[in-house]
Amino acid sequence: MAFANNTSTQNSKRLSQNVAFWIFRLLSFSVVAILVIILGFIIVRGISVISWEFLTQMPREGMTAGGIYPAIIGTLCLVVGSMLFAFPIGILSGIYINEYAKDSWFKRFVKMMTNNLAGIPSIVFGLFGMALFVNQFGFGDSILAGSLTLGLLALPVVIRTTEESLKAIDNSFRIGSLALGATKWQTTSRVVLPMAFPNIITGLILSIGRVSGETAPILFTVAAYFLPKLPNSIFDQVMALPYHLYVISTSGTNIEASRAMAYGTAFVLIMIVLLVNLLANWLRRYFSRKVKMN
Repeated sequence: MAFANNTSTQNSKRLSQNVAFWIFRLLSFSVVAILVIILGFIIVRGISVISWEFLTQMPREGMTAGGIYPAIIGTLCLVVGSMLFAFPIGILSGIYINEYAKDSWFKRFVKMMTNNLAGIPSIVFGLFGMALFVNQFGFGDSILAGSLTLGLLALPVVIRTTEESLKAIDNSFRIGSLALGATKWQTTSRVVLPMAFPNIITGLILSIGRVSGETAPILFTVAAYFLPKLPNSIFDQVMALPYHLYVISTSGTNIEASRAMAYGTAFVLIMIVLLVNLLANWLRRYFSRKVKMN
């Protein structure tokens, strides 16, 4: 009797486990299916617009003809500029929080503020960037003001990713390094940071993915409605793919041409993000192999 009850209980647990696994599989497949549908929709409608002229020419006729070359260059400038600001500061901040800051009210306060900063809507960052960088610092509507604003937007992601990556490194490596006579900084820079760097690259990927598609911050700080030329300095305005996509989707005079340009622009923006993510993933694998070899 007891044996039968145990068998029945095991079968019930096995059934519950299988049901849970199938639910997880269905949810995973649903997420993938939604992503494929979205990408397929953009690709099918946008790939017919893609041509060498579309990628290398200046826009014409109220952005219903010509290409999106200035918007591509402007987007790349903003992404690179924001990462040059956010990545060093974010990594150093994450190192300080995890490796140097003692467990106190100040550390908890900084972590809470970082989490809150990550949840602030992007349009608030845009208003702040306009007030501080455009008006107060006198940068005007420029690549510099837009990059700093987008850098602030990406900063919390980099900090949290760096902190979690460092936290995942087993403490025995730190103890062993210190026992061999290394200083705290030598332990952090030569032992802990190289091991955590492949995961820190994830923060860069997430940050690039976020800032490359933002419209509100650049609307207040850098984006130009129609500017068929390339920037000459960091104090120039630029066109950008997200804002360009918004403008031609809502303000076009030629509806059909504008809609085709919008899908083509969306396709290019997705491809840029995809290529950057592939590059970042390659860097992560490269550094992972170096860590394993060492």
